Amino acid sequence: MTPQGRILGIGPTDNTSDQRTPRQRLRLIPEQARSSFVPVVPARFITRSHEWDMTRTAPDRPRAAGVPIEVTGTVRTQSGRPLANALLEIWSANHYGRYRHVEDHSGLKLDENHLGLGRVLTDEDGRYKFWAISPGAYLARPDIGRWRPKHIHMSISGGSSRLITQMYFPDEPNNAADPMAILMGGAFERNIGKPRDVAGADVDEAFDFDIVMGGRNATFFE
Repeated sequence: MTPQGRILGIGPTDNTSDQRTPRQRLRLIPEQARSSFVPVVPARFITRSHEWDMTRTAPDRPRAAGVPIEVTGTVRTQSGRPLANALLEIWSANHYGRYRHVEDHSGLKLDENHLGLGRVLTDEDGRYKFWAISPGAYLARPDIGRWRPKHIHMSISGGSSRLITQMYFPDEPNNAADPMAILMGGAFERNIGKPRDVAGADVDEAFDFDIVMGGRNATFFE
């Protein structure tokens, strides 16, 4: 970013990303006016107790098909301070690579026990945890044979900021060809979850994914 603004390049896309890319230079908001542009964030978000478990549609329902995983991490500000009471909204495809969404016309199999939506709050130390079904890869661009690797979408709201990003999985064969990996280059590693021991949890795999809201070391936005 410079006082004259910047232009973001357009890389390979899924046919929608380029529609969200600015076509004109970004311009700095004068410091004295910035408070007018700060989002209004509730003093405290509220979630239901079971929303962190995306492996079921409700506590008394069967678990969805696929590999249950646990994702944990810490949300921090750009200065490194843990961000307490941040809201994470999570969504992902099911085991077969299908989203429960009216615009998913892939024809892949739906799972009646998989909604693919969840929410969780960070604790006082900025930590979060949720369970999910390891999502399937899917063919995003049939016209050119481009597959999207396994990934989980996250929206993080806290302080005066919101970040929408994706967590990828290590050693996925389609990672290197994904548009985000191509645009991010070596920094793509920031958006890959780190495997860890499940430590007795009721899941088969576990990953750490720390999130930084802005600054030089920020987690990349979607």
